[in-house]
Formats: sequence, structure tokens, C-alpha cells
Amino acid sequence: MDPEALSAALLAVIVPLAEARRPGAGGALTAADFPVERPKNRDHGDWASNAALKLSKAIGVNPREFAAEVADALAQTEGIASVEVAGPGFINIRLDAAAAGALAKTIVEAGATFGANRSQDGNTINLEFVSANPTGPMHIGHTRWAALGDAIARLLLASGATLVREFYINDAGAQMERFGRSVLAAIKGEPTPEDGYPGAYIDELAARVKAAEPAILDLPDEEQVIVARDRGYEFQLGDLQASLEKFNVHFDVWFSERTLHAAGADGAPSLVEAAVDRLREQGHVFDDEGAVWVRTTDFGDDKDRVIRRSNGEYTYFAADAAYYLNKGDRGFAHKIYLLGADHHGYVHRLKALAGAAGDDPEKDIEVLIGQLVSVNGARLSKRAGNIIELDDLREWLGTDALRYSLARYPADSPLTLDPEILRKRTNDNPVFYVQYAHARTHNVARNAADSGVARDAFVPELLDHETESALLGALQEFPRLVAFAAELREPHRVARYLEELASLYHRWYDTCRVTPLGDEAVTDVHRTRLWLNDATGQVLRNGLDLLGVSAPERM
Repeated sequence: MDPEALSAALLAVIVPLAEARRPGAGGALTAADFPVERPKNRDHGDWASNAALKLSKAIGVNPREFAAEVADALAQTEGIASVEVAGPGFINIRLDAAAAGALAKTIVEAGATFGANRSQDGNTINLEFVSANPTGPMHIGHTRWAALGDAIARLLLASGATLVREFYINDAGAQMERFGRSVLAAIKGEPTPEDGYPGAYIDELAARVKAAEPAILDLPDEEQVIVARDRGYEFQLGDLQASLEKFNVHFDVWFSERTLHAAGADGAPSLVEAAVDRLREQGHVFDDEGAVWVRTTDFGDDKDRVIRRSNGEYTYFAADAAYYLNKGDRGFAHKIYLLGADHHGYVHRLKALAGAAGDDPEKDIEVLIGQLVSVNGARLSKRAGNIIELDDLREWLGTDALRYSLARYPADSPLTLDPEILRKRTNDNPVFYVQYAHARTHNVARNAADSGVARDAFVPELLDHETESALLGALQEFPRLVAFAAELREPHRVARYLEELASLYHRWYDTCRVTPLGDEAVTDVHRTRLWLNDATGQVLRNGLDLLGVSAPERM
């Protein structure tokens, strides 16, 4: 019996009791009104509910008295061993061993789909994250946003959302011209321009451009810059994509900023030009001193924003507006932006933009800020000189340790990682601790097979040891935990859950044997415990996958 089934059972007994007290009081109630929670002290039972406390005032009854009525009725439900009332009206529920143990088989049969839920059904989401400039390697900040963004995407997809992961390529504007001149200067063997990009990676790009375009220096000066810029950009973007794939981060859409400025077919205006007209239609655009403004203060921004200057040039805000509108045009009702710590000023601006576009700023757009991260002992990139590169971190600490550690803390908290711990193969290292628990489930399964223990019998009522009750209780929580973490955009909840599950599994492993000792015969207890072992391994594997972390079978 899972938490949803318990909530349904509570609904079934509470509605008639509430109606008897006050007619009409139970008509609008649903199972969602009666969530159950795991008690902190498992001596109090497997699950607890505050349903009587919530309803007592509405139906005019003492909460403890009403809780006693609910407990008496609920105790008659199949699969429930006992129900007790505690404190002012809490209801503590204990499942019988068979009902609790049945979950092990459910998990094994569900496999990789266990934990998937439909809490995000109907939500069409565009999740944009990382969005690094294609003018250099990705740094430590991008590394955190990549790990968090991808884990959030996995959670939302597991919860039924329709979602794409999107990378916005900032490939328009002055920085691209500086990049092109920097690459060209390196090709010519000249010093980096004063406002250019230094670093050995520019020399590497220059060599690749020269090899691909051997006649580049024979071109007119203006064309040399264009070729150096575009070919260098092509190589650098490819490097960014390769770095992210090696970090186990995949993007569905790579959106080029240049497309916003490109003229439409048959002379149609660009998306940036069209954005001004579309916002004007919504009634939030005004003209002042030759410039075009968006009245974003109507939606909480600290000042109105210029979208087109008096000289006819479009601002960065114009590109932001065109991009936001384009996401809606592509069918994304909800837009999530994961931005860096230095982008706090964008929150009100983007929400105001949503309002000016006719959307609900509180519903249709979400801006998450990822705080700064540092790694003790990390060295600046030899190639870029002034940053700590994603590739260097990955090669030093490993994808699994890095991704798990970055996802283990809330996005809005500054973070310092200790590589001394992350490189240890001990229980002090959280990712090792969880992965080792998973590997141990496989080792147990291998030993079971060697001892003739197979999953050819399942007697769930035999899973009655206290460590089995605790382990099953944690396993039961996984689908709801996934839904909750998806709703809050908080992957760290999955990491902390996995650590608790690993601890419960190790405790069970130390107490309950799957393989018989010596000449002891194989019994249904061993066979049934193998189901529980394999179910735990499956949930550990599914949870690690939500964080983009591997689940090794041997360690």
C-alpha cells in the first residue's frame, strides 16, 4: 500500500464521517486533501496523518474525538495492521507486513519507470540554462548551472512534463567582433587587441581556422575578420557542445541569437523588429524623445526599458523580448531561465517582459539564480588563464563526483567543494557512499545466484524485520519525492534522499541475509529478501540517473 492508496483510504472513511457531522462537509474533499507523512520516529508507525486536525473545525468536533472515529474506521481497511491516535489528533498508521512488503515486487517489475509520476502532466516547459558566450571555454559557474539545469530537466520529465533543454547562444553583438579580431590577430602573430580575448585557447582556435582556411590572409581585411570570427565561433561552439556532452548534459535546442536579428523571408521584419510591434499591440509600448520604450514598471520593474534607441539601434532588451515571444510561438506556455549569480537584475526585467507580452508574470515565467561555486585547490585554466574550466574540473574530480556534489545543494546557496573528500573512495564521500550501496545490491544479487537464491518466490509478509520496515518505508517515498523535487526545482532533495536510502540499506544488509549461511537451506525468506535487495538497487539507480550520475555495478 503506497501513500496515494492510504490517502484514498482516508478519504473513503472521512467523507461519511464528516457528512454525518455536518451535511455537505465532505462533498468537495479529494484524496489530495489527506497526504500522509512518514513519522520521524518509526516507533509511531509507518505513516501519519493530520486529517482530523485539518477538518475538525469545519465540522465542529473535537479533533482528538474525530481522530478516534477515523482511526476505528481506517483500521478495518485491508493492508492496515493498526491505527492509533496521538497528541491533539494525529493519526498514526501501521501497515501489515504483506501490504508493506508488496512494494518490493512492484518496484522490480516497474524497473526504470519507478518514481515516474504525472504531477507535471500538461505542462509545456522551455528550460534554458548555461547559455555561455561562444567566445571561450566554460567556467566553474557554467559547470554548476549545467549540473543543476540538467537535473531539473530530468525531474520535470520524470514527472510528466513536456520539456526541452535549451541553450541560448550569444552569437551576436560586439563580443563576437572582438572575438573575431582576437582570432585574426593570433593568425597573424600579432598581439591580442586591447579589448580582445587573451589566452592560449585563442591561439589554438587560430591554428584550426588557419588549417581550415589556408587562404584567409589573402582575403580583403574585412573578410578576414568575418572568416576568423565565423570559423572560430564554429570551432569554439563545437568545443562547448563536446564539453557538455562529456559532462552528461544534453541540449535539445541550440538557439542562435543571430536568428533573432536576421530578416524574415520575402523582406519580412526580423524577430527583434517584430517584437516591438507585438508589444505595442499589448498596450505597454510608448515613444519618448525618438526612442521606443516598454513600460515594464507596470509589472514591478524598477524602471521602464528602452527597446529601440533614438538612433534606430535595438537594445539587448529587444533581443530578450524577441526571444521570449519566440518561445511562446514555439508552444511553450512556461519558460524557466536558470541564470548566474550576477544576473539578479534580470529577474524583474524578465518577469516584466512576460507581463508586457500579455502573459502572467507569476505563472508563465520562472527565473532561478544559481549562486557562486568554488573548489578548494582548483587551478586557473592553462588555456584561458583567468577561469577555472569545466573540462579541467571534470578530468580532475570526475563527472559523477562533480555532478552529484553540485546537485546536492540548493541553487541559491553559495557552495565550496572539497576535492580531498570528492576524490576519496570512502563513506565520507557522499557520491561514493550512494554508488557503493548500489554496487553492493549487485554484489548481493551475484552471490545470491551463486547460492541458488532466485526471485522464484515472493512472500511479502516475511519482510517483517524492523530494518525491512524502515527500508520499505523509504522506498515508498521515492515517487512522491521525485514529484516534490520537480515542483520545487530542487534536485538536492533527491541526493539527500539517496543518502538516507543508502544508510537504511547498509543497516538492513548488516542484519538480514539474502544468502543462506553454510549448509542452511534456501527458503522463501531468502528469495523474498532478494526482491527487496533488487528493489533498493533499482531505486538507487533511478535516483542517480535523475542527477545524471552513473550507477556502477562493481566498485
